[in-house]
Amino acid sequence: MPVKTKKEALDFVKRHGAVLESAKGTIPSLAHAIAGEPIRGSWWGHPKGNQIYMLLNDVSDSPDVVRCRLADGKITLVHRRLWPALVKMASAFDSDRLSAVREEHTATGAHRMTTIKFPDWVSDDVHAAAKSISVAEAEEQLSSLITNRTARKSEARR
Repeated sequence: MPVKTKKEALDFVKRHGAVLESAKGTIPSLAHAIAGEPIRGSWWGHPKGNQIYMLLNDVSDSPDVVRCRLADGKITLVHRRLWPALVKMASAFDSDRLSAVREEHTATGAHRMTTIKFPDWVSDDVHAAAKSISVAEAEEQLSSLITNRTARKSEARR
C-alpha cells in the first residue's frame, strides 16, 4: 500500500530505521514506497512526482530524521531511534557518510547542498543514549547497514 501522508512517510522511516530517499539499493526507498511501485528512471517523471517531492521534503524537515549518505553513498534518511547506535558504531562507517546533508534553496532558486560534519549534528541526549547501549545492541539495530557495508568491502577485495 503506497505511503500517502506525512505521518505515513515518517512512520515508514521510523519502522525501517534507515531508508534511501529515492535511490535503488539494499534498503527500502521512501520514494518507491510513496509511488507504490519501483520507479524506472527519475521519480520526477513519475505520475506521483509532486507527492513524492512534497513528502520527501516533509520527512527531511522533520527533527526526527537526519539525511546523510550512509547507505552506498546515497541519500539516506535515518530515524532518531537509530542515532545512538550510529554514534556507538561511528568507527564502522566513513565519517563523511555520517555527515548531515541539507538541501537549501538560494535566493536565485538554485539548490545548494550543505553538510554538517559528524558528530556536530548529534545532540547531547543522543551521545548520552549511545553510552547506555552495548556494541552488540548497536550492531543489531544497524544490522542491514553494517551487513551491506561489510558485503561491499568483501566484494571489492575479489
